[in-house]
Amino acid sequence: MSFVSTLYVGLFYAATVILVVGVTLRIKKYAQTPAPLKIPTMPAPRTEAGVAMRMFREVVFFESLFRSNKWTWIFGYLFHLGLLLVLLRHLRYFTEPVWFWVNWVQPFGKYAAFAMLAGLLGLWARRFLVDRVRYISTPSDHLMLALLVGIVMSGLGMAYLVHTDIVAVKAFFLGLMRFSPQPLPGDFLLLVHLGLVALLMIIFPISKLLHAPGVFFSPTRNQTDDSRERRHLAPWAKELEASER
Repeated sequence: MSFVSTLYVGLFYAATVILVVGVTLRIKKYAQTPAPLKIPTMPAPRTEAGVAMRMFREVVFFESLFRSNKWTWIFGYLFHLGLLLVLLRHLRYFTEPVWFWVNWVQPFGKYAAFAMLAGLLGLWARRFLVDRVRYISTPSDHLMLALLVGIVMSGLGMAYLVHTDIVAVKAFFLGLMRFSPQPLPGDFLLLVHLGLVALLMIIFPISKLLHAPGVFFSPTRNQTDDSRERRHLAPWAKELEASER
C-alpha cells in the first residue's frame, strides 16, 4: 500500500478508538452524575410512559426547540434529517451484501446532503445575524460548523463534480472492519472528505455534539412530575440514608 493509504488506515483506527472510548466514558459520567432534585421542565408527565413519550417527541421531532424558535427548529431539523439519510446511505460502504433497505435509501440520501448544507448554513448564519446568539458564540462553535460544512461540501463535490472510485473506497472500509487494510484511492477531494470525517470522530467526545447521547440523561426531560406522590432520592442519597440507619 502507498504511504497515504497506510496513513489513513492508522488515522481511522485511532479515530474509532477515540470516538468509542470517549463517548463511552462520557455516557458513564452522565449516568453517574447525581440528580438530587426533581427538576423536570413543565408541563411534565407524571408517569414513566409519559416520560418515554416525551423523550420520543424530543428526539424525533425536537419538540422543545419547535416551541422555542421556529427558524432554528427548521434549520436544525433540516440538518439532522439530512444527516440521518446520508448516514444510512453510507452504510453501503460497510455492508456486503448491501441490505435491501439501504438500496432504497440511496436516492434520498444523495439529495439529503443539500438539506444538510442548507440547515448548517442557516444555523451558522444565526450566529452572525442574531445578536444574543452572536454574543454567546465561541470560536469552537464556528469551527465545528465549518468542519461539518467542509464534510458536506467535499462529499457533494465527489458526488457531482469529481467522482472517485467508490468500489475501491468500499473495499478500503470493509478491509478496515476485517483488519485486512486495502489501498485507498488518492483523489484529493476524497482524502479531504475522509480527513475531515476522522477529525470529527476525534473531537466528537469533547464537543457540544455530545448533546446526541446527553439528551437521554437530562433530568429536565427524563424525570416524572411525581414529587408529591413519591419522595425523590438520588442513588447516592439512598445509600447514605441506608448506612445511617
